[in-house]
Amino acid sequence: MVIGIVAAIVAACAYGTASVLQAKGATSVPDDTNGRAGNGGGAPSLRSTIAAMLTATFIAGLVLDGLGFLGNLFAARTAPLFLVQPIIAANLAVTAVLASIVLHIDLRMRDRWAIVAVVVALVVLGVSAGEEGHDNTESGHWMVLGIGLGLLVAGLIGMRLLTGRVAVMAGLLGGTLFGVMAVAVRLVDGLDPFDLPTLLTDPAAYAVVACGLGGFYLFTIALQTGSVSAAAASIVVGETVIPSAVGILWLGDTVRSGWGPIAVTAFVVAVAGAMVVATSSAVTEVEQAENA
Repeated sequence: MVIGIVAAIVAACAYGTASVLQAKGATSVPDDTNGRAGNGGGAPSLRSTIAAMLTATFIAGLVLDGLGFLGNLFAARTAPLFLVQPIIAANLAVTAVLASIVLHIDLRMRDRWAIVAVVVALVVLGVSAGEEGHDNTESGHWMVLGIGLGLLVAGLIGMRLLTGRVAVMAGLLGGTLFGVMAVAVRLVDGLDPFDLPTLLTDPAAYAVVACGLGGFYLFTIALQTGSVSAAAASIVVGETVIPSAVGILWLGDTVRSGWGPIAVTAFVVAVAGAMVVATSSAVTEVEQAENA
């Protein structure tokens, strides 16, 4: 489990750093090529998008995203989800701290205290966590695929039917898809030991791909259609609460004897703190720069 916790921390640091590097790359493109000056503040041109993606900092961010994804996958298989998912969500704290240093964005006192609360709560969660569960059924593999596809379809339909709160809905569903992906990672067969035929015939493997891509798409839509803070806060809830509950109620994740109330309190504080950080000016400006 210790290795899984380390992997989750590495993933959070990688994701958080990647966001800042990608934002720095996007904002480093000169005004005469990023489409803003010529487009009256409209959507960036294809030329500007390619120019931003080819900057060294943006490419470095993509590499870190890949590292974060691998760490996320490993952590989900080797540590309780109620511990892993809040650690992953803490990448927002990493983003906020680095944004204040690299992009010179001021953090409010409330944001600083929220970051401290997240760190302390995660330490308490780590101490209170028991062993990860491995309860598994064949039907569960199809279930996570079906739920993931259902959430994605619901998100696509919801975006067309709703006239408001699209960012919150898309962010929440996007986060939930990331959570379902974490559950699917725990279930997927053919990884340890590696067996390609088994992996390619496991519905949970396709759930990982569908939920990962679907979650990223819905979160991008959330950022483009509404408040960055609302979208980020929504995704925190979706990617932490649901998979953590599934891990305990279905997969068999455990808490150390007598530590239940403490673990619940720490979990709530970690999620609440991450939501506060999600509304900080540092995270907002970084997300806006990434999607500019």
